[in-house]
Amino acid sequence: MRSITALLLTAAAILMSSSAAAQVQRYRGERRIVKGGMEVKPQPLADSLASLADSLLTAADSLAFAADSLLMPLTDSLPAPVERDSLAAEKLDSLEMLLADDKPVKEKKERRPFISDSMGISRVSWLSAVLPGFGQIYNKQYWKLPILYSTVGASLGMFFYENNKYKPLKKEFDLLTDQGLYRTDELNRVQGAMIKHNTLREVYLGAAIASYIFFIGDAAVKYSTNDVSSVKRATTLAIICPGAGQVYNKSYWRLPIVLGGFATTIYCIDWNNRGYQRFKKAYRLRANYDLHPDDYPDGSTDEFNGRYSPTFLKNLRDSYRRNRDLCIILTAGLYILQVIDAHVDAHLRDFDISDDLSLNVMPAIDYAYSPALGKASPVFGMGIGINF
Repeated sequence: MRSITALLLTAAAILMSSSAAAQVQRYRGERRIVKGGMEVKPQPLADSLASLADSLLTAADSLAFAADSLLMPLTDSLPAPVERDSLAAEKLDSLEMLLADDKPVKEKKERRPFISDSMGISRVSWLSAVLPGFGQIYNKQYWKLPILYSTVGASLGMFFYENNKYKPLKKEFDLLTDQGLYRTDELNRVQGAMIKHNTLREVYLGAAIASYIFFIGDAAVKYSTNDVSSVKRATTLAIICPGAGQVYNKSYWRLPIVLGGFATTIYCIDWNNRGYQRFKKAYRLRANYDLHPDDYPDGSTDEFNGRYSPTFLKNLRDSYRRNRDLCIILTAGLYILQVIDAHVDAHLRDFDISDDLSLNVMPAIDYAYSPALGKASPVFGMGIGINF
């Protein structure tokens, strides 16, 4: 403010000095000064400038005093200077406090371990599927573990034993049939031994799978840590083993339908797979004969002795393969359907139906406007009411 005031005073002084210089020029041009009929001798130039400077200084002091008196209320009302860093820190703290008040406080959820003493039935079942015997350990039925491991282990051991016997016989049978399907003692011996070991192999594999599934279902049935609804238990059992959910719901009449459906689809899968393997081999031999006829002096060695073209055999092969894949899809659909059936049946078992089941039939009369008659005419009908 002081610098602004000084600047204003300097400008005023310059203007007044310029006017004084102009007056001095007028004094220089005049030769005589007459006042009251008397001639006055003009003052020297130095004296005039001195008196003019005194008057300018007096005017400057007056203006400075007036400016100070005007600006004093404004300077008094301004706040005291605050350091920039401290002010910014204070504003930041107030903003953080405001955001902390408006922001909802989220409760931290306690993370539970994956394996604990209070797991649900679904997790126990899935862990039992990955780790055989886990469900029995969780249910503290340790005496079942030797039965589980001995049954599954012995079945798998016998399966691998029979499988090792079956594989070389299968290779030998394929070599003999590649040369021709003429029945010989050697072919009959190899084929009989192959069928025997293949049957035993499938029986032992089925026993291992059945034991494995049984102990998973046992873990779900004996589960008693938490309260489990009948719907969830029935659904879990149906997922573990087809038909188990229907048995749990005591819908025994549905069990033959489920098992019969699975038996039919599995048989169809096996039937079509055998046909696919049969015509696959026949097509391979027939196509190889067409490419290298010199290697087969007695004609094609396929089971049809070259009576069918490669295109016909290829179509039969593709047809059996397509039917096999379709049966696999139907088996998966039947599995999902029986799970849904067990789930819905468990829900409907708790559905309360009122004993008041009645059917009321009564006559009804209504009026409808007839354009031909130009008035409303009665319409007779019947009303049916059902209470359930």
